[in-house]
Amino acid sequence: MTERRSARRVAKSPGAFRTISEVAEELDVPQHVLRFWEGKFSQIRPLKRGGGRRYYRPEDVELLRRIRSLLYGEGYTIKGVQKVLRDSGRRGDSSPLATAPLGASRRAELEGIVAELRTLQDMLSRRRR
Repeated sequence: MTERRSARRVAKSPGAFRTISEVAEELDVPQHVLRFWEGKFSQIRPLKRGGGRRYYRPEDVELLRRIRSLLYGEGYTIKGVQKVLRDSGRRGDSSPLATAPLGASRRAELEGIVAELRTLQDMLSRRRR
């Protein structure tokens, strides 16, 4: 039944809000981890609707993706990630590619490529399921 249900799902536009279950699935982390990260990182502020349902903006998802990458991929601790985010916030740039010494147009181009690759990765991972 889940295969049929996921086959019926319509792909959301990149600018659409996502539920906690969609974000958890996309990032391959449990929902309780996302709620935990909300308590540890003040930069994560999903919109909360009736009954406490969370709706994540695209920028929230990108931030969560960056946090996941720093924690799981690069081996940072929670405090280390907090420092990285605090430092990048001082520079006024919270982009996942903020640490790259690039011009604004080149950075925007690379971020577009990264977003496209993530979309393709998501499509491939859904096909494997």
